[in-house]
Amino acid sequence: MNWINNVVRPKIRSFLEKRETPDNLWVKCPESGEMVFHRDLEANQFVIPGSGHHMRMPAEARLKALFDDGEYVLIETPEVVPDPLRFRDERRYTDRIKDARAKTGTRDAVRIAYGTLDTLPVTAGIQNFEFMGGSLGMAAGEAIITGFETAAERQTPFILFAASGGARMQEGILSLMQMPRTTVAVQKLREAGQPYIVVLTNPTTGGVTASYAMLGDIHIAEPGALIGFAGPRVIEQTIREKLPAGFQRSEYLLKHGMVDMVVHRHDMRATLSRLCRLLTKAPALAEAAPVLASAETAESEVPVPLAEAAD
Repeated sequence: MNWINNVVRPKIRSFLEKRETPDNLWVKCPESGEMVFHRDLEANQFVIPGSGHHMRMPAEARLKALFDDGEYVLIETPEVVPDPLRFRDERRYTDRIKDARAKTGTRDAVRIAYGTLDTLPVTAGIQNFEFMGGSLGMAAGEAIITGFETAAERQTPFILFAASGGARMQEGILSLMQMPRTTVAVQKLREAGQPYIVVLTNPTTGGVTASYAMLGDIHIAEPGALIGFAGPRVIEQTIREKLPAGFQRSEYLLKHGMVDMVVHRHDMRATLSRLCRLLTKAPALAEAAPVLASAETAESEVPVPLAEAAD
């Protein structure tokens, strides 16, 4: 009887019970409906293999994909008052911040890192949309400014991956003040003679688009990214007209001169490396290769005496 209760019944129960699968095991493509295994999606830099749709890429994955061997140093950013206005709507602002920090494992929406890109030192900023929509608040503003100052001090290009829904409403006018502050920081980097490259990802809207995200020397957009100040729905309701197909998407903005290029994520690292070397007048990586190749070819083409050939 004990054997039936202790062994047989638990095995039958475990067989009949429904096994729960992790929520992120499979990812559905928003465009084609294709189901992709999360591990395969991660290995493909979060690009759907079939449709080529660019999913949101985690901040840490972007940093590893950008820097040589995935190695980088995170730059400390200044502390700010967590809830300057003591804001509360349905929940307290401090509770929202705690939840966002627990979800992302980061202190706020922007991370600044330093490393090398094809041996060239660069400073990079990553805006994480998973942290309260990548919203621009005091902490994010301080981080962006720190990125510009670090690049100016270390004489490196600054690459920013922008992704945001705009200014953080819970900080009111203090969040809006980050727009002119970051604009001044852009000018300081220009005075230091270093390039500023912006990569616009999906979505980049609101006060971020109205400030540092559109002040770069070169603007690159990922395919299909939504880029603009107000959203398409708000614009349609305001002007009471139907917007053209693809309005505010990367390809539309490229056609109308708002961005310089649209680059696939798989080609992003090589493009950024080439641009950084071009703008800093650093020697291209491929320059030494033809010299070595010609030297080896010349050596191999030296005539061999007939006696040695016979041996």
